[in-house]
Amino acid sequence: MQHSNDARFPHPALNEDAEMFDLAPVSLWLEDYSGLKSLFAEWRAAGVASLRDFLNEDPARVQACSDRIRVIKVNQKTLSLFEAEDVSHLVENLGQIFRNDMLKTHIEELVQLWNGETEFFSNTVNYTLSGQRLDIQLKGTILPGYEQGWDRVLVAIEDVTDRETARRKLSVSEEYARGLFEHSPVSLWVEDFSSVKRLLEEVRAKGIIDFRVFTDVHPEFVERCMSEIRVIDVNKHTLELFAAPDKPTLLRQLGDVFRDDMREPFREQLIDLWQGKIFQQREVVNYSLDGNELYLHMQFSVLPGYERDWSLVQVGLTDITARKKAEAYLEYLGKHDVLTKLYNRSFYADELNRLERKGPFPVTVIVIDLNGLKAANDQLGHAAGDALLRRAGEVLNGAVEKPAYAARIGGDEFAVLLPGTDEREGLVMMESIEQLVEINNQFYSGLALSLSMGAATSQPGERLEAVVKRADMLMYEAKRAYYAATNDRRSNP
Repeated sequence: MQHSNDARFPHPALNEDAEMFDLAPVSLWLEDYSGLKSLFAEWRAAGVASLRDFLNEDPARVQACSDRIRVIKVNQKTLSLFEAEDVSHLVENLGQIFRNDMLKTHIEELVQLWNGETEFFSNTVNYTLSGQRLDIQLKGTILPGYEQGWDRVLVAIEDVTDRETARRKLSVSEEYARGLFEHSPVSLWVEDFSSVKRLLEEVRAKGIIDFRVFTDVHPEFVERCMSEIRVIDVNKHTLELFAAPDKPTLLRQLGDVFRDDMREPFREQLIDLWQGKIFQQREVVNYSLDGNELYLHMQFSVLPGYERDWSLVQVGLTDITARKKAEAYLEYLGKHDVLTKLYNRSFYADELNRLERKGPFPVTVIVIDLNGLKAANDQLGHAAGDALLRRAGEVLNGAVEKPAYAARIGGDEFAVLLPGTDEREGLVMMESIEQLVEINNQFYSGLALSLSMGAATSQPGERLEAVVKRADMLMYEAKRAYYAATNDRRSNP
């Protein structure tokens, strides 16, 4: 009777193992690493301490390790995966399979074995015999009983090409999105508004219906919401716009950025959020870290997928400071006289009409004429006349403060509108102007600045046009007196 383990009659379990190996759904390699173990012994005897450093010094040494590994057999999945006709075809072309990116990760596998591990693991790249890239996950194990000589090592290879391709595409997509974010020509902020949403929900739960009235009564709530915003990230242009050396510095000094004129626009932003408007646009004022005022067009959006908690919002800020300054300058030119910096005749006429309708009364009007302008222009040229006009502007700008207004209403004519001012206060203003004229003359050599003035105060029911005429008549009386005195001085030196 033959025993079941007689070599002529293989044990059924052995046949089953061979069949399982051949039909396994992953690529399996049975290999002999004994030559590699001998090579390691030689290198240890030669004094090699760090295999990683030793292999990195000369890539040819990695190839020498690969050359010491002998393929015993592979399964059908391996042949189909690498497009090989049979084992011989595969082995003859291993140089095409293991190349390029493989050597770097092969070093890590070798180091694991050098350090005494009986298993090694890596994510690496192989190639099919037709040249197609394969991203693989490799796991090798020295089989039990072969730990001394490494004669039998089982290597399992899983094809993860689809997964890695998707990961690479995602990585490229993320890098692309990051690049768009970082290098956007507008300031971009990624922020967490979840705490703001929680605060609004708490207020709503208390029965508040009119949120605008609530914030009128509780302005501190707006401040609290502002303090609860968490900035997650900003892009490069944000640092440039706000004069910040780096992100940590900017985030530490947000109180210097969002202040003063920012509070009212933020309140409007909260009101919009209360009403469910999660995409908003408005103009706001921020400040750079060097103190400059920044006029910005803000676009606010809760990002898709975060509508439930507002934990991710994006804020885009476009710098419109130059445009705002240009608009302000054009508005200034529309209301002011460029030479004297006083208000112009158009503004004066509009303000006179406004006071006519709304007061407050009484209104005092001072009409002023610059003495000697024609003579200065004729004798010394228009530059001298312009200098006198500018000096008149300096005096009137220094003497008159809101709610009063000083305007140049003609070539050498000026007017001061004093709402809610009686005759006595009008005289005080004229005295202040005369005192400033004296001071001005002390600072300028050459022609003396001289003003003729007349003041009139409105009576109940009197039209302001009539008040202006009375002031104008008094100014001409003062002017005649000035020239009479001047002529007297000339004729009586």
